[in-house]
Amino acid sequence: MKSGLCKGELIKWKDEKGFGFIKLIDENKEIFLHISELKDSIRRPKVGDIIYFYTVTENGKIKASDAFILGARTLPNSQYSVKKIISNRANFPLLEVLLLSIIPLIGLINFAEKMNNFFVLIIYPIMSLLTFFLYADDKSHAKLDHRRIPEKTLHLFEFFGGWIGGFIAQRTLRHKSIKQSYQFAFWLIVIIHQIMWLVWLFFREQIKNYF
Repeated sequence: MKSGLCKGELIKWKDEKGFGFIKLIDENKEIFLHISELKDSIRRPKVGDIIYFYTVTENGKIKASDAFILGARTLPNSQYSVKKIISNRANFPLLEVLLLSIIPLIGLINFAEKMNNFFVLIIYPIMSLLTFFLYADDKSHAKLDHRRIPEKTLHLFEFFGGWIGGFIAQRTLRHKSIKQSYQFAFWLIVIIHQIMWLVWLFFREQIKNYF
């Protein structure tokens, strides 16, 4: 059973092991804290931080639960993502997104008209939105040392139309934008989509006759 919200100062922290101890304010009592119990933190904890937390008892020992660092707490992932977009709107890669989207957009509209299937027009927006939130969720997990979203999953969403959302997330959230192996796979997916729509635009009649 959880206690009420408590407040204390982090007096010991072993960052390499991911745990430390909180001293309750006005009490000479130390509470164990594990990194997995820190929620929505924008950085790693350090000695001297003021921690708000609940306490739970496990195997006769009291430990901190659902803790957060005063002054270093983000919004939940979905709100955090939107906040990031707004705060980074000056750095939003509008021109780059437009340039990368020209060929796929023309190709997609042409495909929808020729095949009389306008449902396909929502694939890119939906997959891009989902991919963006996956990036944001993965970045939050990385900051808290929680289980990460596999890169293969991110690439799968990018491949099925979410690469625009992935590109925006890389630029606005500064996530997955440096790792070379990831960037290689990402831009390979982008090139595949560009070539796919160029093939459709120039050889659509042959493709339609083939099917």
